Amino acid sequence: MTSPFADPSFTPGLLHDARQAGVTRFVVAAVITDGDRVLLLRRPADDFMPGLWELPSGKVEPGEEFDKALRRETEEETGLTIDQIIAYLGQFDYTSRSGALTRQLTFEVTVERTAPLTLTEHDDHAWANRADLPSVSDAVRELITR
Repeated sequence: MTSPFADPSFTPGLLHDARQAGVTRFVVAAVITDGDRVLLLRRPADDFMPGLWELPSGKVEPGEEFDKALRRETEEETGLTIDQIIAYLGQFDYTSRSGALTRQLTFEVTVERTAPLTLTEHDDHAWANRADLPSVSDAVRELITR
């Protein structure tokens, strides 16, 4: 499979669409699977959106390329190393805690290994069946159950 980043128009297209929508911040998210199950992380009780289950994800730093941010954030949050970025699954927008219009770009990836996990920002993880997901946002549910 070819990474969406192999297409030279992919990133400029994402940036153009975001500017048109007034997006000021990007987050990248990884859909990591183990068989039929998808990896979800739970936000801690003292964080923004406490208790919500989400994909490994994080903010793209100014000047950082999306694929580099995806690899960095996945490793920082889980200790897992992305092997391949397989597909772009879609996006959704939300307002961050700071009030910034944020766009989450979600990618299907493979990892070198699925264990052990090292959580640094979340208080739990689950390998969830897509048909029986815990408390995830509607946007995440839609992206991972297509």
